Amino acid sequence: MIEAISKNFFLRVSQSKKLNKAAQKWGLRFGASQVVAGDNLETAIVKVNELNRKGLKCTLDHLGEFVSSKEEASAATEYCLRTLDAMEKSKVDGNLSVKMTQLGLDIDYKFCLENMKKIVSRAKKYGNFVRIDMEDSSRTQITLNILKELQREYDNVGTVIQAYLYRSEKDIKDLAGVPLRLVKGAYKEPVDVAFQEKQQVNDNYLRIIKAHLLSGSYTAIASHDHTIIEKVKQFVKQENIPNSQFEFQFLYGFRNELQLSLVKEGYTVRVYVPFGNDWFGYFMRRLAERPQNIGFALRGFFNK
Repeated sequence: MIEAISKNFFLRVSQSKKLNKAAQKWGLRFGASQVVAGDNLETAIVKVNELNRKGLKCTLDHLGEFVSSKEEASAATEYCLRTLDAMEKSKVDGNLSVKMTQLGLDIDYKFCLENMKKIVSRAKKYGNFVRIDMEDSSRTQITLNILKELQREYDNVGTVIQAYLYRSEKDIKDLAGVPLRLVKGAYKEPVDVAFQEKQQVNDNYLRIIKAHLLSGSYTAIASHDHTIIEKVKQFVKQENIPNSQFEFQFLYGFRNELQLSLVKEGYTVRVYVPFGNDWFGYFMRRLAERPQNIGFALRGFFNK
């Protein structure tokens, strides 16, 4: 029954502003606390420290997206700066991930760019790195445009490329030398811009991973798929690519044993650690990705 629940349903629900607003009042419920590391920065830093002690690196993401006012975007920017300050003060091993729709991308391009410059500049001061999360396909090109502008001044910023988009293979070639996080993709995209079949996405995912590695670029392979991970391990050995050129990435709360086993094998592993009270959209996309994830929600619901 669980597996029959529609992926499209969760993706549609993830975009509901009404439900998202209600969820901020509910707190971390319905299993969300298993995949979101608390609703505040202090709790998230504690979680990152715990992960660091296990040999895991982290990237912190203050959840939120699609803000509608400059005031909200400015507040989100300040929170990102606070997060960088907190990481520096606590000396945790982690960097920062940001969504630009939370920083004003849909409001004003130059305003968002200035907010990004503040964040990347603060990170540069601390010797830290900022990852620009990729959102839906309507924002892919504008995200890459801002990345290009930032790279004129900063070398501590990268982004994410999604394997389900047809354009991604070309983007990988254009972004040779840029540290990238490579993912399969988690938004609902139309057939004219994205592969719809799982095998097509998997095949393209491996293609872009190999292409970025072979270009000599630092590559973050963000996947819970053990088959993909094994194929990457085989490929880097075959091509004599050093472990220092790539890392495996996992979402907080998923495949914990696999994370630790990869660390023991000598691989760099980074955990994407989301936090904050604006968790609803993120959580719904996790439920949409794999039927197994719905079990988190049901267990969380019945354990309340």
